[in-house]
Parts: sequence; structure tokens; C-alpha cells
Amino acid sequence: MKIKEINEKNFKEEVLNSTLPVLVDFNADWCGPCQALKPILVGIAEERNDFKIVSVNVDDNDELASDYDVTSIPCLVVIKNGKEVNRSVGLRPKEAIIQLMEE
Repeated sequence: MKIKEINEKNFKEEVLNSTLPVLVDFNADWCGPCQALKPILVGIAEERNDFKIVSVNVDDNDELASDYDVTSIPCLVVIKNGKEVNRSVGLRPKEAIIQLMEE
């Protein structure tokens, strides 16, 4: 599965209405740790098909970032059945991200 870039227009359809649990990566182009996290998330997305992974650029989608109280990035938010169930802030190793998704 590929990581899909999403925005405020398609967030509800892609994330809140998803039948799969969703890992939302709140990030920005200028953020070093965010860029370091991308290849880790791509690796997870290629290995797992029981989760959807999406990317939200906070500079382009500040309302979404505000709705989810994202004050530091990278911020990973796990959403199941339209509700936030877990989150993590900062660069994390692959194993920690998978654990976050499975909790």
C-alpha cells in the first residue's frame, strides 16, 4: 500500500470513514525528523495491508492540525472507526510505530 497525501477536503472520506485503521502522519516539508520518518512509514506501508497510512502537511492543512491538537511534528495519530485511539510525537523507530498501530 502506498502512503496517500490527504487534505482537509478528503480527510473525512479517507480517514474517518475508512474501514481499515488509519495511521495519520502530520508533517511538514521543512521538518528534518518528518523527512527521516517518511522512508520508515513507506516500509511499513509496503509490508502491511491491514492499516492505511496517510500523510497530512500541517502547513497546507492547519485546520486539521488544529482539530487534532498537533503542536509538534512529526505527530502520528492512529484512528480506528473515526476515533483517535493512539498518538506519538517525534521520530520513532519502525518497531515503536508498529507497536503504536497495534495497541
